[in-house]
Amino acid sequence: MSNATTTRSGHTVHPTHQGLVQVHMTAQRLQSVTLLSTWASGIEALTQAVHSALGCTPPAHTGHATACEAGLLMRSGPLEFMLIGAHPAPDRVAQLRAHIPAEIGSVLDLSHARIRVQLHGAKAVDALAKLYALDFRPAAFPVGRFQLTGHHHIPCVLHRLDTQHFELYFLSTYAHGQIAALADAALEYGVAVDEHDTTDQVY
Repeated sequence: MSNATTTRSGHTVHPTHQGLVQVHMTAQRLQSVTLLSTWASGIEALTQAVHSALGCTPPAHTGHATACEAGLLMRSGPLEFMLIGAHPAPDRVAQLRAHIPAEIGSVLDLSHARIRVQLHGAKAVDALAKLYALDFRPAAFPVGRFQLTGHHHIPCVLHRLDTQHFELYFLSTYAHGQIAALADAALEYGVAVDEHDTTDQVY
């Protein structure tokens, strides 16, 4: 099989000369993203408020995440949390603000401002290692953790779901370029890219 590109409805495949496709990418719009943040003296109060609002124990350290009924709660910084919802939640900010008043912290809807890319396959780590200066060994980057990283000054949240399965969160403004960079990094291994769900948000 040749390495000819095949394209259909936002789905592009670049196999190797041997016909292999060892990296698979899917770009997705996010249904709900909410940033919860505070100042240096307010993290204890924010943590308690988030616990009350979501009914789960917030992760204690940056890079840790926990699943709750509302979605995935990530400790995205020393003074902030990011909540990734699995379903649209137009009232999410108001619901959280009822537990997190201005004197405790801020509640910001970022649903329009993030894109998620699922990346998996036998050569997923090899492709990612070309762009991100991280130690991908399981002892340093275990399954379930995420890293705050980036390349060429573009930030990225890189969440490890399995040994060769990751989710990457990008700013929507830069998502098209970041997806292209990932696809280019994976090209030698054979790559399939599905962007049909993000066309009107990424471009």
